[in-house]
Amino acid sequence: MKNFEEGEILLFNKDLTWTSFDLVNKARNIIRKSLNKRNIKVGHAGTLDPLATGLMIVCTGKATKTIDQFMGLNKTYITTIEFGRSTPSFDLETEVDQTKDYQHITKELLLQTLQQFEGAQDQIPPMFSAININGKRAYQLARKGIVAELKSKPITIYKIELLEFDLPKVTLQIHCSKGTYIRSIARDLGLALDTVAYLTKLERTQIGDYHIDQAIDIQQFENQFSITL
Repeated sequence: MKNFEEGEILLFNKDLTWTSFDLVNKARNIIRKSLNKRNIKVGHAGTLDPLATGLMIVCTGKATKTIDQFMGLNKTYITTIEFGRSTPSFDLETEVDQTKDYQHITKELLLQTLQQFEGAQDQIPPMFSAININGKRAYQLARKGIVAELKSKPITIYKIELLEFDLPKVTLQIHCSKGTYIRSIARDLGLALDTVAYLTKLERTQIGDYHIDQAIDIQQFENQFSITL
């Protein structure tokens, strides 16, 4: 039997369109109702965009004190990027606002370009992000059409693998440091290939040694308690 008050580390597979807060809030409600206790802490160790799926680490009770340790771990993502079109958010959250020819891209050119993206580097986050700008989230400003200057941040991309090449879309596996924005990689990769690009799919498959195969979805977690909220 899990001891949620003393502290548990839970691995979830976040659903598409759910925010990270949605997942934590649901897990918290399930735990508190099942134990009939209202003061059990529940928090996550790193957000995922609503349009991303995959692994999230959720900590309860005293384990919430270890959240920062998990947030510092390296991550692995599998993403599908479409060339020739792009959006202000560099994913499906916003409508396509740019198009550009992509027919010149070959598999060989892509592989050569991907090599340039590996290693330590400075990355500019996307405007549609949760970065704090003078007390406002960047995405809040972006949704109002306000353009703010975002400072670059140091990241490391340890490895990029091409899993599928089917233009205008490609599927990549990316192993990277904390703080890496995959949407920024799509943006910059498009620019490097003299076109534009955005994400059409994103899944986080690994955080440190924790893998998506170990995770359950929120419905499976709820079923473990045989309750319906």
